Amino acid sequence: MSEEKVSQPQSFVGRTEPAVLSDLRARLRATRWPDAPEEAGWGLGVDLGYLRELVGYWADGFDWDAQEAALNRLPRFRATVGGLGIHYVHARAVAPTGPVLPLVLAHGWPDSFWRYTKVISLLTDPGAHGGDPADAFDVVVPDMPGYGYSDRPTGPPLDSVAVAGLWAELMDGLGYARFGAAGGDIGSHVSRYLALDHPDRVVAVHRTDAGVPVVSGDLAEFTPEEREWFREVAAWGAAEGAYAAMHRTKPQTAAVGLTDSPAGLAAWIVEKLRAWSDCDGDIERSFTKDEILTNVTIYWLTETIGSSMRMYRANGSIPPAQLARRVEVPSGFTLFPGDLVRPPRAWMERSTNVVRVTEAERGGHFAAFEEPELYAEELRTFFRPFRTPGPNPS
Repeated sequence: MSEEKVSQPQSFVGRTEPAVLSDLRARLRATRWPDAPEEAGWGLGVDLGYLRELVGYWADGFDWDAQEAALNRLPRFRATVGGLGIHYVHARAVAPTGPVLPLVLAHGWPDSFWRYTKVISLLTDPGAHGGDPADAFDVVVPDMPGYGYSDRPTGPPLDSVAVAGLWAELMDGLGYARFGAAGGDIGSHVSRYLALDHPDRVVAVHRTDAGVPVVSGDLAEFTPEEREWFREVAAWGAAEGAYAAMHRTKPQTAAVGLTDSPAGLAAWIVEKLRAWSDCDGDIERSFTKDEILTNVTIYWLTETIGSSMRMYRANGSIPPAQLARRVEVPSGFTLFPGDLVRPPRAWMERSTNVVRVTEAERGGHFAAFEEPELYAEELRTFFRPFRTPGPNPS
């Protein structure tokens, strides 16, 4: 690829002006709260009592300076990729004892590089965490355009196919001719298209879901397990999918309120963190308040809730022919019990070249954050056969 597609990386350090934090706290303290029926709990959306507690802590207890300093201890960079400023973590393997496999980790919504902050050191330095130093990776964790500290596209939003192309350019610019890819949520789609469009460079791909099925033709062609899964996905969409329908259709309407109200932003994100994690209804079994608010504060400071939602609209316009392509690159799946809708083996075999499927004992949609040790071990085990330089193993 041409050198001008990726600019020289520049070290990135997050710095938030005190006035910005003062404005945030003032807005939080001035929140105009809605009413709620008695004992509504989480049944109608976010639990108002929990949100008021969280917002109070955000205003008067949360130490963003400490969280920002912790994020700045990661090796963070910015580079221009395909004409857009992209923020990413690039952490190199520590004391490896064998071939180092570069690995790009693709996040989803509603998060950013934050999703993988707990697993970076587990992957780059497994020997320091009870693992085999031979399993060390060079890890690259980019923020998608319109998320985190990457640029917000000023034109039409980018879909997962386009983002996969950017990540291929980024990895090329970093000097990685061949690499592994892993992701979940939208990051699962991005990883899939990396494997589809760059099979000569992606040695293997690991995903925590198989996406939402788009099915045409005679349902009789599918197995009973697949047809049952289709029904489960449709039922989940009817009960829980209104957020995605709004993101696909009228994201700018909600973006006005979510960009102006930090309490509203927290409500929109926190309800999903709880619903999609393996927390058994208690969100703080999966995330501390500081962890929740670090994710939400990144969205607030970067003003990316609107741009992140617009990606759903772009993905909703991906042609059916793209969605029907089969991944021939060796593929692995780790399915977590608290995730949304878990695909049957028949679908994974139909849509990918499956070489490994495991079912984790715990963890949810944000497995890399909820269960970092378990997730890191899954990646180490899956990618172990693909470390030898040369053609893709089969």
